[in-house]
Amino acid sequence: MVLLSERGGGDWLTLLLYHVLGPPGERGVSVQRPPTGPAALPSEIAFLLAEGVDGRLLVRAAAAAAAAGTDAATALLNAGLIAESAYYEALARALGAPYLDGPIPFGLGLRFPDSLVAGLAPLAPGSVSPWVLAPRGRAIADLLDAPGRAPCRAAMPAITSPTRLREAVFAAIPEQVADHAAHDLRRRAPERATAPEPALRWLLVLALAVTAALCLCAALPPPLARAVVIAGQILFLAMAALRIAALAIAAPVEPEAVAPLAEADLPVYTVLVPLHREAAVVPDLLRALSALDYPAAKLDIKLLLEADDAETASALPRDTLPARFEVITVPPGGPRTKPRALNAALPLARGALLTVYDAEDVPDPGQLRLAAALFARLPARTACLQGRLVIDNAGDSYLARVFALEYAGLFDVLNPAFARCGLPVPLGGTSMHLRTAVVRALHGWDAHNVTEDADLGLRLALAGYTVGDLPSPTFEEAPARLGPWLGQRTRWLKGLVQTSLTHGRRPLDTARSLGGLETLCAVALVPGTVASALAYPVCLVAAAWSFLVLEIPAAPAFLDNLPTGLAITLFGTGLAALVLPALAGCARRGWGDLAQSVPWMPVYFLLVSLAAWLALIELVRAPLRWNKTRHGLARTSRSGRRARRGRPATPCDTARGPDGGACASA
Repeated sequence: MVLLSERGGGDWLTLLLYHVLGPPGERGVSVQRPPTGPAALPSEIAFLLAEGVDGRLLVRAAAAAAAAGTDAATALLNAGLIAESAYYEALARALGAPYLDGPIPFGLGLRFPDSLVAGLAPLAPGSVSPWVLAPRGRAIADLLDAPGRAPCRAAMPAITSPTRLREAVFAAIPEQVADHAAHDLRRRAPERATAPEPALRWLLVLALAVTAALCLCAALPPPLARAVVIAGQILFLAMAALRIAALAIAAPVEPEAVAPLAEADLPVYTVLVPLHREAAVVPDLLRALSALDYPAAKLDIKLLLEADDAETASALPRDTLPARFEVITVPPGGPRTKPRALNAALPLARGALLTVYDAEDVPDPGQLRLAAALFARLPARTACLQGRLVIDNAGDSYLARVFALEYAGLFDVLNPAFARCGLPVPLGGTSMHLRTAVVRALHGWDAHNVTEDADLGLRLALAGYTVGDLPSPTFEEAPARLGPWLGQRTRWLKGLVQTSLTHGRRPLDTARSLGGLETLCAVALVPGTVASALAYPVCLVAAAWSFLVLEIPAAPAFLDNLPTGLAITLFGTGLAALVLPALAGCARRGWGDLAQSVPWMPVYFLLVSLAAWLALIELVRAPLRWNKTRHGLARTSRSGRRARRGRPATPCDTARGPDGGACASA
């Protein structure tokens, strides 16, 4: 499509069609040479000189835009050099168009997300104009540079700011927004969405199938029954061995080995941050997001609030946040889950890449640059990069300490190994970096799944995409007390059951789509995690009774001894699969002091088992309940990057502190 600045005439109908059909937000912009004075200012900011804006600020914005390869208006607004409302009011005056700042009287044809994606919405008959327009990026220069603009001012659309348009659309059609966020996946890909039927039905079917299988095994002749038992033991042994095999895979490339992209080559990056009752950590969150080492003109940070969360809303300094921060209040509706909030913001994401952070996260400042560089050199089928989640408050309690060990094994050992092999990876709910187009093609997150990260990881694998490793830490706060930890882990395991039931409705089709080894990995990481947690206490007690009280009989024939031998092997392999990744993770992070707590892990997994049984109960009684975890309670910080309760974060006393290593405060 030919740009408007290259057209002859001032046909505003053509202009409106351009804004409806053309991509909004950041467009392809050639890198400009930095201007040397006000006369060289780009048109999208040059008109501000007549409004009395300091020319030095405009020159600064133009230079930043030239360096980043973007437009000067976005650079000016995202850097906070001018308020968004002031800019668009001045733009309306420059265009000779009405400016809408108060209520917007929309007409027929208002749609979510189409009207916001286009930045164009119809106005009611009798309004100041048939349309209201909220232009972004290069579209602003196209408007200002359109030949013949002045004679057609009577037909010109009204102007408003993108924030005002979005707030007005959300207020005018909240039901459409809520319906899209909650049900778009179910409408477009019902086979990949959580079933609307009660989970009790599926659990009963599963229980009946297991009972029938056990009865059938009991009725089989002894040789055949033994063969079935051995086959089951080998399957579980293979799943445990998969975790141990990850230890032998070499550590992935380190950040220093990745060539960074030039600023002009960096893509626009969207950061989604769902917030719910998080007023206590808002200051720390804003500091962490402001510290991201990424061009401000290419950042699109969206803070997502629930409609009834007045406390968090009041903690956000909306009036002083630069335009790269956008506060979005999700319309009320069900289910009240994190993925529903993400779905409401996904259509509005302007970045080619996006990531999700939780409220308490402190990502490494260079994480976005590293992810962009890795995506640029990886094939398109690598749709996601999983960052390294690091528990930072391990010194708060024994529970937090073992939680940190568990995360070290998962995110520093298992996930990188599975990613190198192209196997399904259990995504974390945060610091997962995604190609925006792929997430949209998969219709976003499952709003009815309370462990949306695991579900998305499996859907990526089923669609033929792979997940890569992002060797960049994000420091998190773990629950230090049993009650909050149990609620959080119950929700996670409940979501794994939901994911298992969703993608297990057609097990043969799922296995065919994944492949053999990929299916084994997915079974081990999703339903296998829940099944092993449920069975862990029984197996532990049975093994202790057999080893410590009873004598293990020796049969004269090898085949008769094989089930007993495999049971002993499976017990030892299972314990090793729990402990060894954590030890390897400690070694890679230099956590010698935490490695001493590894013997507590068998006791810790008894608590995981309790959470698994509670998850089954909650899945029947309250499948959509989101057990909220309070943040901002940490008393220690290994890295020194997180604020601690009672005093701000300070650097650790040891050289390894900033990298998550040993810290005296822990």
